[in-house]
Amino acid sequence: MVGFSKVTNYIFDSLRGSDPSTHQRPPSEMADFLSDAIPGLKINQQEEPGFEVITRIDLGERPVVQRREPVSLEEWTKNIDSEGRILNVDNMKQMIFRGGLSHALRKQVWKFLLGYFPWDSTKEERTQLQKQKTDEYFRMKLQWKSVSEEQEKRNSRLRDYRSLIEKDVNRTDRTNKFYEGQDNPGLILLHDILMTYCMYDFDLGYVQGMSDLLSPLLYVMENEVDAFWCFASYMDQMHQNFEEQMQGMKTQLIQLSTLLRLLDSGFCSYLESQDSGYLYFCFRWLLIRFKREFSFLDILRLWEVMWTELPCKNFHLLLCCAILESEKQQIMEKHYGFNEILKHINELSMKIDVEDVLCKAEAISLQMVKCKELPQAVCEILGLQDSEVTTPDSDTGEDEHVGLTACSTPAFQSNSLPVLAASGARDDSSTQISLSPDVSRLTPA
Repeated sequence: MVGFSKVTNYIFDSLRGSDPSTHQRPPSEMADFLSDAIPGLKINQQEEPGFEVITRIDLGERPVVQRREPVSLEEWTKNIDSEGRILNVDNMKQMIFRGGLSHALRKQVWKFLLGYFPWDSTKEERTQLQKQKTDEYFRMKLQWKSVSEEQEKRNSRLRDYRSLIEKDVNRTDRTNKFYEGQDNPGLILLHDILMTYCMYDFDLGYVQGMSDLLSPLLYVMENEVDAFWCFASYMDQMHQNFEEQMQGMKTQLIQLSTLLRLLDSGFCSYLESQDSGYLYFCFRWLLIRFKREFSFLDILRLWEVMWTELPCKNFHLLLCCAILESEKQQIMEKHYGFNEILKHINELSMKIDVEDVLCKAEAISLQMVKCKELPQAVCEILGLQDSEVTTPDSDTGEDEHVGLTACSTPAFQSNSLPVLAASGARDDSSTQISLSPDVSRLTPA
């Protein structure tokens, strides 16, 4: 996670405000900074000749969304049959998405949301599953527990994993009573679960940031075995974020750029003008799913809502859009540059209203789903039904295929998102085009 630490260090430097001469990073230095931080991210400082296709997409009116109270123990109990099966799973997920869970239910329901327990399993089947998983867990734990000092001296990877885990555990959520103080049993469990995960997935092992994902799970489960298997299920979703090439992170940044371009191309253009079109300041949000942006209790609510996988795929990207939309006015009116944007986004930590963001993100989702001219790239990101999306040309009446690229096209070179450009002759001349918020721009690489 060298890149992750560079972002953190750079933000700290910005906060200290050291040398005024560093307030504007030269373009060449900016390229080096980003290329080092995310392997494979290509920054091209020279504008490549190309053409732009302008098309107006009316997303329509954004609906007003209201949230409900958290699901109560009584509501949950009513949805369980005599053998312990969960009834009407889809309806239950809808209720959880719209209101979250009362805290007393989390220990039980999170196991279903994360896939540790099948939704259609009986109480007896779950009991048997837990026994099996307990045996499996302690067999893996014994593997690293039984490694002698002499063996570990000849196993550099295990030494590195242990060293990283010990450092991170000692600074993870230490203000939370569950983890505060010296020789805290919560810290010991955090350490042991992460070490055991290295045995479970030795190729990935431990990477900085994973302790942030485990901490709330252990806090809720209050059980080593259950916390481990919930964490293993969560890591199945998050695995690509922590792989060496960080393909998951690169893909998500591209997808976020595409969504933001559709919502507000003017804001995207402004970010591009400030060397921020690649949305790199959202890196930490995506890497550990907002863990350091919200209070501990708020992150419990946010995660359980996201785990329902409603109302669409990649809902976490719409949460990013909702937060950025709220900050757009201040960023643009105060003419924030690269440093100021990084500093401002970093200072949002613990100041974001989780319910407000959830309402905005759901409203954005509903607004996009209702749009009849939604670009194909956006349909794929949100997991909507695949269909060729066309937009009528207001001048000629002819239909043109429309796709969206990332906010900062030169920064992202990826084949992961299909992009359809309008046909036409290539124009190698440089053209300045003024964009309004309801206009999307295509810049083929």
